[in-house]
Amino acid sequence: MRRAVVGGCALGLASGWNIANTGAVAGQLADSYGVALATVGLFTTALFVTHLLMQIPGGWASDRFGPRRMGLLGLALIGVGNAIALAESLPALAIATRALMGIGTGLAFVAGSDYVRAAGGSPFAQGLYGGVGIGGGGLALVAVPEAESVVGWRAPFVTALAVAGIAFLALLVSPRDTSQHRRHEAHVPPSALFADSRLYRSAALHATSFGLSVVLGNWVVTLLVRGGGEAKGTAGAVGALTLLLGIVTRPLGGWILRHRPEGIRAAVAASILAGAAGTVCLSAARPLPLTIVGAALVGLASGMPFAVAFTAAARTRPEAPATAVGFVNGASALVIVAGTPLLGLSFSAHGNGRLAFLAVAALWASALLALPSERELGTARTPPR
Repeated sequence: MRRAVVGGCALGLASGWNIANTGAVAGQLADSYGVALATVGLFTTALFVTHLLMQIPGGWASDRFGPRRMGLLGLALIGVGNAIALAESLPALAIATRALMGIGTGLAFVAGSDYVRAAGGSPFAQGLYGGVGIGGGGLALVAVPEAESVVGWRAPFVTALAVAGIAFLALLVSPRDTSQHRRHEAHVPPSALFADSRLYRSAALHATSFGLSVVLGNWVVTLLVRGGGEAKGTAGAVGALTLLLGIVTRPLGGWILRHRPEGIRAAVAASILAGAAGTVCLSAARPLPLTIVGAALVGLASGMPFAVAFTAAARTRPEAPATAVGFVNGASALVIVAGTPLLGLSFSAHGNGRLAFLAVAALWASALLALPSERELGTARTPPR
């Protein structure tokens, strides 16, 4: 099982890396490609759109053909996309190849979660997978700028190609899909999931916790620079907390679900309230210590519901667990695709983004209504006979 967890986590690492790698050197890419920063933002948007579109089809394919097989295909697409992007600094080429990479990350992320679960991984292992996935983005923020000083504008693609290659090798030596992995009975049409109201709670929980934290992370630097007068380096360090601290709480949420199941709903509820409170702190934009506390609360809160949302989704549709997880993860991708530009528009309105941050805080709090039941989590106690 350990090799399966390592192979699954390799898929998460490769997916997370590609989500953040171009943003790590956005200014340098803008200069090299001869475009505005907004155009560089489209490099991320292009990936997220296809990543979103692949969530349910990718989950269905993982259910039907096996997560390891689909994970290898996803890594291959990630590698091919990054290799082609190295050819020349053309914006159209970058957008097209990033869209191809998004298909790969969509396949790889859902397959990785399903591979860990189907191999017998515990909720803690599922949380560890999620932590490695979000940690991949954090590592890219650190490593890509260093690589840029060596290989220039190709740094995001060279590093992503290397990570995808290592992940491919790790998955290649991991256990093959078994008959349990390849559920030939899983002929559930993806459209059936949209009619299952039980999945919407898990989707709303993940979309709020992870989706909103990414949206906030994209604009907190701008808020602190414009509204708080902070230097870009300081603002960037504070903003990184909204992404990096989920590395800690994603495995922690899985551990609580496994070892202290009676306390998981309270822990998730507390994390939701912490996320709302943290967003309120960020909306003030100053003083700096308050914004650091706010960013830390958002980052920690973003990870706790991960294992809960994915476990509840898989238990809700046991005949097609990966498809259900894809549905849930697609909700967060939709929030990121739609919410990031909307929050950006608020900086040209009254309040310079602060009112929009307060609105996001209210959305955080609304996730309390989406807590999965004890039955959906498998933590309900059986009454004595």
